[in-house]
Amino acid sequence: MNADSLSLYHFDGCPFCARVRQALARLGLSIELRDIQADAAHRRALVEATGRQMVPCLRIERGASEVEWMHESADIVRWLEEHFGG
Repeated sequence: MNADSLSLYHFDGCPFCARVRQALARLGLSIELRDIQADAAHRRALVEATGRQMVPCLRIERGASEVEWMHESADIVRWLEEHFGG
């Protein structure tokens, strides 16, 4: 798994998003952050893909045609630690 295949849908005032961003910093991961309040296109993409604008949401590209969307900060942090905590 490569960090380039990840992006985080979030917004600054969200405490659950902050938890995920702190995990990213702790793990030394630099991924694309997509602020759904600052960019309507990111919000639309999230809603089109998941049916809701709940954040944080980690977008995981698993090859050319497979994308997984993961909600829930605790699940995201656990997944990041499992894949990048080495």
